[in-house]
Amino acid sequence: MNRTPFQDLVQLIETTVKSEHSRSPNRPIYLVGESLGACLALAVAALNPDIDLILILSNPATSFHNSQLQTLSTLLEVMPEQLPFSLPYDTRIVEGPPLRMLMANVGKGLPFQQTVGEFSESLGTFLHCLSVLPDILPRETLLWKLRMVRSASSFVNSRLHAVKAQTLILSSGRDLLLPSQEEAERLRRTLPNCQIRNFKDSGHTLFMEDGVDLVTIIKGADFYRRTRHIDHVRDYVPLTPSEFKEVSKSYRWLDIATSPVMLSTLENGKIVRGLTGIPSEGPVLFVGYHMLLGWELSPLVCKILIERNIHIRGVAHPLMWSGSDGTMPDVSAYDTYRVMGAVPVSATNLYKLFSTKSHVLLYPGGVREALHRKGEEYKLFWPERSEFVRMAARFGAKIIPFGVVGEDDISEVFLDYNDLMKIPYFRTQIQELNKVGVRLRTDVNGELGNQDLHLPGILPKLPGRFYYLFGKPIETEGRKMELRDKEQAHEVYLKVKSEVENSIAYLKEKREKDPFRNILPRLFYQAIHGIDSEVPTFEI
Repeated sequence: MNRTPFQDLVQLIETTVKSEHSRSPNRPIYLVGESLGACLALAVAALNPDIDLILILSNPATSFHNSQLQTLSTLLEVMPEQLPFSLPYDTRIVEGPPLRMLMANVGKGLPFQQTVGEFSESLGTFLHCLSVLPDILPRETLLWKLRMVRSASSFVNSRLHAVKAQTLILSSGRDLLLPSQEEAERLRRTLPNCQIRNFKDSGHTLFMEDGVDLVTIIKGADFYRRTRHIDHVRDYVPLTPSEFKEVSKSYRWLDIATSPVMLSTLENGKIVRGLTGIPSEGPVLFVGYHMLLGWELSPLVCKILIERNIHIRGVAHPLMWSGSDGTMPDVSAYDTYRVMGAVPVSATNLYKLFSTKSHVLLYPGGVREALHRKGEEYKLFWPERSEFVRMAARFGAKIIPFGVVGEDDISEVFLDYNDLMKIPYFRTQIQELNKVGVRLRTDVNGELGNQDLHLPGILPKLPGRFYYLFGKPIETEGRKMELRDKEQAHEVYLKVKSEVENSIAYLKEKREKDPFRNILPRLFYQAIHGIDSEVPTFEI
């Protein structure tokens, strides 16, 4: 029976926002709104452009005039009150895909009888809600709500130019109530600082659906910050068990296909299977070879977290934080990396990671190494001079050189950068992509400076196996003054590089003696001993 007008609701929220802002003027305020709530959040942001607001908007109702609600509203306006009114169809579109919500308990590993029982109970509750909804939401109430949404949409659309807030729009692909995906694109073009995350299988009531974790979405989109400017190191929220479970699930196929062999080196120089040789206490800097397309990355990070409970923070290409403009890959493709703790590569972020005693992953070869040409497997493309040794020495960080092989056992490059640049269409695409993208090492000449982003043509192979060798930790503690000297630091740098090359050579030689290098004998072994059993390898 509440009939509070839209602008009065805006004022209520605005009062709370101003109160919070006066108490903590240097901290951002998050407004999370769905449908009409998204309109309320946008209205408050338009009226308070000087307050640091972050808007999380799910299927905003700003598209009311292009939706089925506009038609329904017109119909109710002209319908005589004497005619009976019911909502079977409109209830369906408001609720979204009900089966998706009813199936929330299915697939959670519950016993069959319990799953069926909970499903039947959920279905009964849902059908009961449908039967009583017309009583809860009578004609005059629904008409009032539709009028409010119409006024909210008009109010906000006339003031979008005033919205300066950082905005994240969550857009459902199966929203039968509003054209949410088209509206999200319109708002992204209109608002100055706006990103989109699409949920193609979700309905209008996104937050009611199973598997939608708002905190993970905010972390993945890089929208969590404690001050006006984000600090990728100090604002990072640690990975939760449920988040890691989802990440592991998405890379499970690669783990099964390549059955990674992890080797590490103890302080006495002995190589052992497993990750015992990796120091538990940071700061630690992992420096190694970047395989084609970074195939080695997810098994490396996941195995170390599972076996040693060590969370590695990677320093990554700034491309992962660049906005999408049609030529660049959509920034949402890198959400998982941000949830896992990746930060943009920079001296400042490396300094902050070391100061927090983190385990850090660095690839000196960067894009040039990960997008190498034909015949360049396992070749290092490192800069001539050290980029990390003196920084590591400043904090006494241990440097762990590592090698990894296996890319040539799962794929083969048949169309590389040089080939693509000879084809006019692909040459234009590469030039456009790198014109807008963030470039690194622009001051370096030759192949090391050729950091052009592109996607090589790759032929898959019957999967072989990945092999990792983490070398003996190189100590820098107590050598801060010594390694200030560029020549001394360069000697350590060359030692690290040499250790990486030696590790690669060792693994290439040893894998020839692995009877389980091919996927077929591995699958046969796991069929007998269990899919999660550790497959043997060569003798160390």
